[in-house]
Amino acid sequence: MCPRIVTRQEWKARNVTGHQLLWTRPVPYVVIHHGGILHYCYDIKECSLIVKSYQDPHIDTNKWIDIGYNFVIGEDGNIYEGRGWDFVGAHAPGFNTQSIGISIIGDYSHSNPNKNALRALTEIIKCGVLLNKISINYQVIGHRQARITACPGEVFYNYVQSMPRWTSTPVPVYVDANNYNYSNKSNNDSSLNNKIDEKN
Repeated sequence: MCPRIVTRQEWKARNVTGHQLLWTRPVPYVVIHHGGILHYCYDIKECSLIVKSYQDPHIDTNKWIDIGYNFVIGEDGNIYEGRGWDFVGAHAPGFNTQSIGISIIGDYSHSNPNKNALRALTEIIKCGVLLNKISINYQVIGHRQARITACPGEVFYNYVQSMPRWTSTPVPVYVDANNYNYSNKSNNDSSLNNKIDEKN
């Protein structure tokens, strides 16, 4: 059974258009992130405001079409709809077209998310498999495995590595504007700045 997901309408997301359908469905990867900011929430009102605070700079500063993540989780235990199950995200170069990106609100460099958030993380992944949005043979990676970044935080990354389907050897697929695929290509390649938000 799938958990309740707080809809975009409920958290007052900006209306956007132009999403690209995921190229690989069900997706073979789940990419785990943290918000990276010392800003936490424990109820739907505050968490909704934080999710909105993620969407705004992703659109206005990064010039992406929407919030980068497919889903966001708060320590209130709720799951907030980002780009959802079916659309390419802007969160992990080389994996955007073949993954569901999930971010937990807060900074987890020195601690793990609380039990509510970790339970929600497990539940949304199980839900994705049940709905055939995530492959039954999916693999889990941390954001830092896709690019040079501290995300999802040192302590939380240790947790991610302990998840049953974590892999140390993910295979990225980089896509340029001509839709050519390149494996093992530099994350700084200019071809990542293309119509499907591949560049982060």
